[in-house]
Amino acid sequence: MKRRLITSALPYVNNEPHLGNLIQVLSADCFARFCRLRGYETLYICGTDEYGTATETRAAEEGVSERALCDRYWTLHDAIYRWFSIAFDKFGRTSTPIHTEVTQTIFKKNDENGMISENTTEQLFCLHCGRFLADRYVRGVCPHCGYEKARGDQCEHCGKLLDPADLKEPACSSCGNTPELRETRHLYINLPKNRTVLEAWLKKTSEEGRWARNAVQMSQSWIRDGLHERAITRDLKWGIPVPKPGFENKVFYVWFDAPIGYISITGNWADERGLDWRKAVDDWWKNPENVSLFQFIGKDNIPFHTVIFPSSLLGTGEKWTMLHHMSSTEYLNYESGKFSKSEGRGVFGTDVMASGIPSDVWRFYIYYNRPEKSDALFTWKDFAEKVNAELIGNLGNLVNRTLSFVTRYYGGKAPAPGGNPAFWTRVREIEGEITEALEWAELRDGYHKVFELSAFANKYFQDNEPWKKRTEAPAEGEAVIGDLTALLADIAVLIQPFTPIAAEKIAGFLGLTLEKGKASSIDWNGLGKCRSIAAAITSEVLFARLEPDFINALREKYAGSQKERGLSPTGTGSSGADEKTAVQPEQEVPAQKPEDAFTALLDLRVAKIVKIERHPKADKLYIETLDIAGEERVIVSGLVPFYKEEELLGKHIVVAYNLKAAKLRGIESRGMLLAASMKQEDGSETVEVLDAAGVETGTRVTLEGADGDKPDKPEIDIDTFCSVPIGVVDGTVAVNGRALLLNGKEIPTEKVKHGEVH
Repeated sequence: MKRRLITSALPYVNNEPHLGNLIQVLSADCFARFCRLRGYETLYICGTDEYGTATETRAAEEGVSERALCDRYWTLHDAIYRWFSIAFDKFGRTSTPIHTEVTQTIFKKNDENGMISENTTEQLFCLHCGRFLADRYVRGVCPHCGYEKARGDQCEHCGKLLDPADLKEPACSSCGNTPELRETRHLYINLPKNRTVLEAWLKKTSEEGRWARNAVQMSQSWIRDGLHERAITRDLKWGIPVPKPGFENKVFYVWFDAPIGYISITGNWADERGLDWRKAVDDWWKNPENVSLFQFIGKDNIPFHTVIFPSSLLGTGEKWTMLHHMSSTEYLNYESGKFSKSEGRGVFGTDVMASGIPSDVWRFYIYYNRPEKSDALFTWKDFAEKVNAELIGNLGNLVNRTLSFVTRYYGGKAPAPGGNPAFWTRVREIEGEITEALEWAELRDGYHKVFELSAFANKYFQDNEPWKKRTEAPAEGEAVIGDLTALLADIAVLIQPFTPIAAEKIAGFLGLTLEKGKASSIDWNGLGKCRSIAAAITSEVLFARLEPDFINALREKYAGSQKERGLSPTGTGSSGADEKTAVQPEQEVPAQKPEDAFTALLDLRVAKIVKIERHPKADKLYIETLDIAGEERVIVSGLVPFYKEEELLGKHIVVAYNLKAAKLRGIESRGMLLAASMKQEDGSETVEVLDAAGVETGTRVTLEGADGDKPDKPEIDIDTFCSVPIGVVDGTVAVNGRALLLNGKEIPTEKVKHGEVH
């Protein structure tokens, strides 16, 4: 039986984790708990990712040292994870001497094997600040969509990844001055040199390890599109020094050193126990015959864990414990918008801790709603409904009704189980399905099976009517209650990876424990054995219902951003960020259902394109002149890669009418054309302009079943517009399952059957 080495994505240390960030550490915790209950020797490693531009930038904004900033945020992260009962074997950090040694050693091995090259490149240099500017130190105009406040690493408007040198009209985010291009030398890892070995490893491991589909697709697209040399050094101060002559003033790029943190934190775990940390690292990380590596990450981190990090290990020429199973989730969105650490929007760790709702309840919802195969949405309404219906109405009800029956009618002494063959056969079938799902970290599916089992047991209780049989057929009634009480011991084991506090309570009600080494301990190996419960039975209500008034109060409390609530991202006051350089939304979307947000905020109207031309300063942009019921407007859209001019000229389209005017590469755009988009399996994008053929210009789009739609809407910014999730479901444009209508008819799409509209 191979040992299990488990890691979750190292959270970056310049901010507080929100619910979306917590998915990875909680997912790995659930899997680690399952592995321990199954009897696998298990090591769960995580820690804070502390080097790089974002830390340096945040420390400068707050006027503190990088070390002080990292210390503060490590303490904050640690407190939040402890509150959530996350059972790390080690929650460490990357700013340690062991991490420096391990990173530099891996680099040197790659260098000795010819995997490192030197290249001279041009990089923006700020004369005023006297330094080369890393990605996030630059702001400018996005070359793809024309957004005028794009960051040097990624445009917040269109989402495209950027290189700072690609920005138009770049400016230093610290002082606002225009930087100049200067030559600088950097070190690169030669990914193409390892392509054959990497590609063979990827194919074999992704199949054997049953990687998530998004991990396979994204990794294959990197290979298919061609691997390139990637820079692994940066012109920063806060980072690991590069041990190579001529590069003493450089540090390693954070994405080179961060995954190595899994290895170095393992070393720190061993060192704290008085072990030889190098031998311990070898025992776990250079022992593929006896150790399987499971990693839990979000989809945005996939290439770094399936291409960059493995290439760094392969390049050493040594034998490593390489990735076996990749559990990569999609995004968790928040209410009618998105979670955002940079903007402080959403429910954060300290919010959860102060909510008055137990950690197990939050854990339940995150696992039950885990975005395994598609994006998921957190809403307060759904949160309350799922908790009340499933956690309380299903599972809690089974525990309460069974144990209350024992204490009320049998004096707290559980009858012997009857061992009903049909009942226990089905129980074991479901328990087997749960085990199989969890073996491959299909946590949501496994958890839903737990509630299927609980619902089956509730039906067994109801169908057998023990309250009648207690007097009419006492032996049969006792057998039913004995079976259900025995099943609760299994339930305690099955839910321990998900809700450990509740699991231990249920076990305690039965005089049992989930702690190892005790006579009364229970674990995965005892499932389905129909055990007799000898101890006196006790019980209490596990969870309190979430009442509407309470949930509405929380929704109001956590609406908007942390800044608007008077909090910094640490929840302790003003962040001290420079308002001139920080990109902040001009208005916040009220915390409400998506369909209500649509009705309250968006004004969509039909327009006709009467003139179209290429943007003189941007290859991907069209300038379109619209007729909207006699009103002439000009908009700019990035449709050049997807449509020819003649395909759009004369077309009736849908436009965001009340969008604030914005300059895109020098042209004022008064509105935005709406189009549906869908990612294909090969990574390409299909885009389809919403077609309003036959509908008069000026006609307003309405929402199916909506009433009280106000004719006049205030102007909104692009962040507010994007926070209302318009999508395509089965070829129909809709918001939260409700169709958008033109003259009472649905708006259909032909090419995009499922996707987003923006």
